[in-house]
Amino acid sequence: MRAMILAAGKGTRLAPLTERTPKPLLPLRGKPLIQWQVEALIAAGVTDIVINLHHLGEQIASYLGDGSRFGATIEYSRETELLETGGGIVNALPLLGQEPFWLLNGDIWTDFDFSTLPRAPTTPDLAHIVLTQTPSYRNRGDFNYAAGRVIRRGDKFVYCGIAVLSAALFEGVDLGHFSLRDSYFDLIRQQRLSAQVHDGVWHDIGTLEQYQTLAEQLA
Repeated sequence: MRAMILAAGKGTRLAPLTERTPKPLLPLRGKPLIQWQVEALIAAGVTDIVINLHHLGEQIASYLGDGSRFGATIEYSRETELLETGGGIVNALPLLGQEPFWLLNGDIWTDFDFSTLPRAPTTPDLAHIVLTQTPSYRNRGDFNYAAGRVIRRGDKFVYCGIAVLSAALFEGVDLGHFSLRDSYFDLIRQQRLSAQVHDGVWHDIGTLEQYQTLAEQLA
C-alpha cells in the first residue's frame, strides 16, 4: 500500500514565512510538519510514500531524502507548474500504481490514528474521506454526513485532507489543473463517497495566524 502527501502548494497566505521555506517544512514542536505526517503514516504500517513537489520543493526532497532514515521509501512527483490537488494526483499515478492509496494534505496537524483508515474504499465507492466538525474559525463547512456516508455538500463537517482513493477514480482523466473536491462532488451525486468522523485534534494551517496560534499551543 502507498500513501501520497500533497506538498506542492505555495502557501501564499503564510507569507513571509513561505517565501523561503515551503509550508510542509515549517516547524511544529521541534520538527517540520511533513515529518510528523511521514511518521504517522509509518506508525500505521504504510512506508511507501509519494510526495508531490513544486514551490521550493527541493528543500523538502533534501530534508526527507529517500526516506530511509525514517524507515520509509519516499518518491517524488515533481510539477513544473502547479496542477492543483486533482491534477497533482493524476501526475503522480505512475508512482502510485493501480491499487488504492491513502492521501494526506501536507498542511494539516492532527492526532488522527491512521490505523483506523481503511486500506481501500468499499465497492462500489471510489473514495473514503475523513471529516471533522466544522471548527469555529471556519465560516463554512464542506459536507453533511450520516451513517458512514457523505450525503451532500453542507456546513456541518469539513474535509480533513485525509482520504483513501481508488486509482479507478482517475481512469480516463487527462493531466491538467483541477481540484480533487470536484471529484468528490461527482461521487456524492453518484452515491459513491463514504466517510468517517474524527473527533480529536485537527488543524488546517492555512494562514499565518493559524500557524502562529498552533505553534504557541504546541510549544
